[in-house]
Amino acid sequence: MRSKALLDELHETSPHISVGILTADLMSLGSELKLMENAGVKLLHVDVMDGCFCPMMTVGPVLIKAIKTSLLKDIHLIIDDPLNKLESYVAAGADMITVHVESCRHIHRVLQKLGELTNANDPNRGILRGIALNPGTPLEVITPLIGELEMVFLLAVNPGWSGQKFIPSTRSRLGQLKQMISNAKKNILVGIDGGITRDNIADIARMGADIIVTGSAVFDGKAPEENAKFMLENMARAVKV
Repeated sequence: MRSKALLDELHETSPHISVGILTADLMSLGSELKLMENAGVKLLHVDVMDGCFCPMMTVGPVLIKAIKTSLLKDIHLIIDDPLNKLESYVAAGADMITVHVESCRHIHRVLQKLGELTNANDPNRGILRGIALNPGTPLEVITPLIGELEMVFLLAVNPGWSGQKFIPSTRSRLGQLKQMISNAKKNILVGIDGGITRDNIADIARMGADIIVTGSAVFDGKAPEENAKFMLENMARAVKV
């Protein structure tokens, strides 16, 4: 699989933060992304919401394609029926694409389709395929999909509503998910998305996630580079203890 080298690299160097751009200054996005690169961030997270799967509407492939960065583009499709939309996001430069297991009837076909597409940034890199689960979705739904996955993200909030706090049951769900992956003897990255703050980043890191998605804790309109460094340093310190 072409994506194996990228998967192995991210696994070996985990944990990572994937920084969401929705709270960044979009009028100065190029400068904001340079600050992330300077801080040592590797992953750039883009939440694509369609106003149907969840109440919020955000961005699409046009903005994603316009983003010029050395960071890996981690695209989270929080949309209904993603199958026929995948190619536009791949063409826009996605390196990682996560779809919701709740988003359509034929999620297995969505993952198969992603596996057939070529990374527009580097044809040899491949595209990492991810599944996201809402907080109320049983973990067992990934069992028939596990052979088509490189990533599983657990949402720690319900997508599309601002101001939510981290749902505590995510801790036990992550432990169960890691056990399921271990039992299946698969190399799959696990991530947590939602409710990540400066106050809980260390605790979340100790849970054992490979990728932790954060947004407003970094892009707070004040000191994004310093915030990113704080998140990275506290995450790394927590997993060394």
